[in-house]
Amino acid sequence: MSDPSKLQNRFEFVVTAGARARQLLAGSTPRVDVGEHKKTTIAQREVITRAVEKIEPAPAPCCDE
Repeated sequence: MSDPSKLQNRFEFVVTAGARARQLLAGSTPRVDVGEHKKTTIAQREVITRAVEKIEPAPAPCCDE
């Protein structure tokens, strides 16, 4: 199912797809054709097709003033 040439990092793929699967299970609307697939498969397809992407957290403010 996955095309390794489209993925930069397998770890990020797993983490991003897992987070998206949890969102789908909580009721989020899928961004790809669903068919009769499970939420985890839908999440993987969304990441592979770049329908969803990892969002980097904002850097913490520095303590030094």
